Amino acid sequence: MQTNRRNFLSAAALGAGMVSFERLAEAAMTHDHGDAGAGGFGRNAVALPDGVAVAYHDPKDVAAMQDFKFSLDGNNPKVTSGGWAKEATVHQFPISKGIAGVHMYLNPGASRELHWHAIAAEWAFVIEGECQTVVLDPSGASEINNFKPGDLWYFAKGHGHAIQCIGDKPCHFILSFDNGAFSEHGTFSITDWVDLTPKDLLAKEFGIPKDVFDVFPKGEVYIQSGPILTPSEALEAPWPKESTHKFSLLTNNRAVRELEGGSFRLATIDEFPASKTMSGGLMVLKPGEMRRLHWNVNANEWHYYLRGKGQVAMFGSGGRGKVAEFNPGDVAYIPMGFGHAIRNVGDTDLEIVQTWDSGAFEEIDLDRWISSSPSYLLGNNFAGVPASSIAKLKKA
Repeated sequence: MQTNRRNFLSAAALGAGMVSFERLAEAAMTHDHGDAGAGGFGRNAVALPDGVAVAYHDPKDVAAMQDFKFSLDGNNPKVTSGGWAKEATVHQFPISKGIAGVHMYLNPGASRELHWHAIAAEWAFVIEGECQTVVLDPSGASEINNFKPGDLWYFAKGHGHAIQCIGDKPCHFILSFDNGAFSEHGTFSITDWVDLTPKDLLAKEFGIPKDVFDVFPKGEVYIQSGPILTPSEALEAPWPKESTHKFSLLTNNRAVRELEGGSFRLATIDEFPASKTMSGGLMVLKPGEMRRLHWNVNANEWHYYLRGKGQVAMFGSGGRGKVAEFNPGDVAYIPMGFGHAIRNVGDTDLEIVQTWDSGAFEEIDLDRWISSSPSYLLGNNFAGVPASSIAKLKKA
């Protein structure tokens, strides 16, 4: 360690490598770093003079805390004949390494064509309208489900699927993927594949003349317009309940979680067994209310702000902390283990779609941690704070 770079006071060697305790004490008054080797080695460790009361964090010791806010709906949409999609990946939103997100809009009669994702699973929350999904897994089994606002779906990585709008109203939804590098604009789409495959191979595959493929689309369709699919035509073919790709978040009582000042509905692998790598739900906070300080033990957290005005305060260790405000269309990303709180700073309900890149949901609340810790330990941690104040912390 280069002590002159950190403005440490150098200590003169005494005798056979002994450190000047006077100078160490002087250095400790202004900085939390001692000289190299101070304190001894192995079993020969020794006490050092008291250092600073509050540790100093040199900004060079840790990377700067990245911005954790991005305007998903302020991003450029990919627009085709049947609708559009906007995305937030690690390429536009560098902190978002574990989760990518998409807002997709299908016009009546439109479909998001048959496709699959090679590097990510897909989780969805339907905002408005109705749609139908078709999914095929490696066993050859397929499922067809119809969705309404508040419903979720989950497709495992690599499983083929498609989405179609139902009825005469548009449908839009939030998609979340368990890989921040995933781009919705680079999926494995059926029209792209057929267009790039030699026609003689297609003819052999399907047992039809190769000139049949002359009228197929030249390139990727992505979202295609088409005739309206009426609700009566949208037939379902669901799988057994324990393995279905659909979960009704707003009507399934198993999703209800306790939350002071609002409501929280969450589907983990326990409630939604198909959702093996992701958890997600909807949080609603009343004006002035707060999701209290906590951290996620095993997953990154991603927000999409549906309604209202929110504020997130994030703690990133090493003297790093940031506060940001969020409006509809914004997304937030909280890395695993980073402490945070969410507050409604508007005058309407705050609605947030939240996802985590783990099927199991694990978090620890700051107030519970404090209440379970001995008063003498807290008194030591918060030196100088009156015992009465410590007691109030424990009762909070």
